[in-house]
Amino acid sequence: MTIQSIKRDEYHSVNPADGKLSKKFETLSDSELETKIATAAKAFETWRHKTYAERAIIVAKAAKILHTRGEEFARIMTLEMGKRIAEARGEVDFSSRILAYYAEHAEKFLAPVKLHPTRGEAHMESSPLGVIFCVEPWNFPYYQLARVAGPHLMAGNTIVVKHAGIVPQCAIAFEKLWAEAGAPTGLYTNLFISHEQSNRIVEDVRIKGVALTGSVAAGQTIAATAGKNLKVSSMELGGSDAFIVLEDADLEHTVKWAVWGRMYNAGQTCCAAKRFIVLDEIADKFLEKFKTALAALKAGDPLDEKTTLGPLSTESALVQLLKQVDSAVAKGAKLVLGGKRIDRPGAYMEPTILTDIKPNNPAFREEFFGPVALFFRVKDEDAAVALANDSDFGLGGSVFTKDTARGKRIASRIETGMMFINSIDWSDPELPFGGIKDSGYGRELGSMGIQEFVNKKLVRTLVAEAPQ
Repeated sequence: MTIQSIKRDEYHSVNPADGKLSKKFETLSDSELETKIATAAKAFETWRHKTYAERAIIVAKAAKILHTRGEEFARIMTLEMGKRIAEARGEVDFSSRILAYYAEHAEKFLAPVKLHPTRGEAHMESSPLGVIFCVEPWNFPYYQLARVAGPHLMAGNTIVVKHAGIVPQCAIAFEKLWAEAGAPTGLYTNLFISHEQSNRIVEDVRIKGVALTGSVAAGQTIAATAGKNLKVSSMELGGSDAFIVLEDADLEHTVKWAVWGRMYNAGQTCCAAKRFIVLDEIADKFLEKFKTALAALKAGDPLDEKTTLGPLSTESALVQLLKQVDSAVAKGAKLVLGGKRIDRPGAYMEPTILTDIKPNNPAFREEFFGPVALFFRVKDEDAAVALANDSDFGLGGSVFTKDTARGKRIASRIETGMMFINSIDWSDPELPFGGIKDSGYGRELGSMGIQEFVNKKLVRTLVAEAPQ
């Protein structure tokens, strides 16, 4: 099929630190989109036959470019979605390491696996599927792209990507990266397209798989279309991670992680610490220290190294978060810190803490995507586990205790895709990332991440008489 006619939209690059528009881009016409998909499909027919070593030359070079020109890439990100410059540099470096990791390890991950049937010989082999459609969010403009590009290109697929509408210059920079690394045309393709076009792409027979990172609503829409068309998909959606503090936790250590876990990327992280569940014995001390630490953060220009509180990604994101806080308070929650917009240009919000959140309060179930912490006190660890599991989400979570064995026992009882003990070090190239429940399905990164969009083929050799 070809992409049918739809209304043209625009992608906007607005600096959230001052609200100024720097550039805008129109979506592709249907004929332009058709050409790009056809080119990606054609590129696959050549790329699939390249050796791992040949693929690795290009992927490793892309990694090197990111590393050596990190400041350039980081600055684009800061100006476009407001990430503090030090965090932006860290993301670029991490993206580089992901690409380098798969360039080095893909062949080992996808090597044939010998099986041991009772008769004859057998093995499993992996082969690429074709063109993979990736829909990616704005909050980690390069990392999200790297964690699909690294594994799926090394597996022999080609990819077409719909990036978020507020980071178009990041999207363009990452596409140019591949051209500079020597990638053939169609290997990695950025698409400025509308949501309507996106749904139509999923239905296109040339698209063999779909990977999405985004909201629950977006995941439901894309996954439904992929399922209707019998296409494999992976979904990394929202989260409302529990941060469990036991009575024996080292408070100084724990509060530092609490601040980082809630405020990294201005709190705009799917696996951020969002629900702070603290045992009664230590709750008052933790809350006081946490409140003091959050109140000390100072808003400023995200390009300034001294800034400790950056803006939210957009004005609309700020307005939505303020509405959530106001609604929570109207339904009985207590505001103990913040809750307001900061009086300065840009989309800045005060670090905020809400307590006394009852199960009938909408805030009990919602995801707060920004600098808002929900605080709960519980009587014992069983109550902490029960509350942590009383969520529609299941992405990550953490537990803080001086007893590591106890922490591991609690981690095993939490219904999430990831748990962290005495830290919230979310992601490394070699570790799988993903969740359950409304947080989605499938895994990215690690040896599991490269297995999502390959055909696992059984090959059996058996010497036997033909059936009569």
